[in-house]
Amino acid sequence: MPLDPVLLDILACPEDRGSLIHIEGEALYNPRLRKAYPIENGIPVLLVDEARDVDDETHARYISVGTPSD
Repeated sequence: MPLDPVLLDILACPEDRGSLIHIEGEALYNPRLRKAYPIENGIPVLLVDEARDVDDETHARYISVGTPSD
């Protein structure tokens, strides 16, 4: 289930308040902190404790396929 574009425009990283990259059906990604916030059942989980660190390979993939939300 795709996220509403209006919602994507207003979502921000809870840690640094910056924009996020939408990885379709997988995560919202903060490339500055290399943190990925999961999307569960179509709902973004924007909790700092739920974010996962992203390695170099995943970072490169996310940058190439993601859609900026700003």
